[in-house]
Amino acid sequence: MATGRAIHIGLNAVSSDHYSGWSGELTACEFDANDMELLAEAQGFETSKLLTSDATRQNFESAMEEASGSLVDGDFCLITYSGHGGVLPDLNADEDDGQDETWCLFDGQLVDDELYNLLAQFRSGVRVAVLSDSCHSGTVLKDQMLAEESPSLSEVRTGSLLGSARAARVRWASHFAYRAMPSPVAARVYMANKREYDKILTNKELGGAQERVVASCLLISGCQDNQLSGDGTFNGVFTARLKSVWNGGKFKGDYRSFVKTIVHGMPADQTPNLFAVGTETTAFASQSPFVV
Repeated sequence: MATGRAIHIGLNAVSSDHYSGWSGELTACEFDANDMELLAEAQGFETSKLLTSDATRQNFESAMEEASGSLVDGDFCLITYSGHGGVLPDLNADEDDGQDETWCLFDGQLVDDELYNLLAQFRSGVRVAVLSDSCHSGTVLKDQMLAEESPSLSEVRTGSLLGSARAARVRWASHFAYRAMPSPVAARVYMANKREYDKILTNKELGGAQERVVASCLLISGCQDNQLSGDGTFNGVFTARLKSVWNGGKFKGDYRSFVKTIVHGMPADQTPNLFAVGTETTAFASQSPFVV
């Protein structure tokens, strides 16, 4: 029988010591982590949770190493992140836009290449789903989009997916906070911690980590790389919509149709996406979501 392990991260603030006086207060990220833990538990996952000050780089890396060391062929690891997204300069030339996307953990940013490196520790045959409700999250795992089935940003902008959902999109207010580190803060944080980050950003082994991923990995992102994810009162906009579509486990369909349905009710300026990296991702994407 397959084993499911879930790691849930939610940060309503970050350490101002590391982030140059910026604490990045948010409202709903811990709610997101708690609610996704409830979803995972209902699906039979063994869960762990890192909230705000516990969501450090070391604690997350340790949780990932524990999961990758214990899961074998056929097992499932679910990782959910709610918090700020950030950017750092791309110093190993693996980004088309010249920037590495990050998760803003409590005591420092986790670069997307570092996440790849942690995913590369999972064995072949393990399924890994990563849900990222943060800004600039469209390709935190950036390999190939399941474009033949997944809606694209251009489809949404031209209205081919709007239809009867247009009214639902309009109902979303545009006055919520966003889960993005402001650009001036991002520059300050990088300059204040340049030596530390440059060791990561110039690490050639990390730059090639995605090529070493042998597990089947899917990312469902809260938005595109050039978009912002909205915070909320009780959940982030993406997590709230995901929960509504999931409907307590009543959703019928695979990961592709799951993302399509989520997109159908999102604000027009926030477009979740489905990306894949690793092996046998097409078969994984054809499965029902969150089934161990």
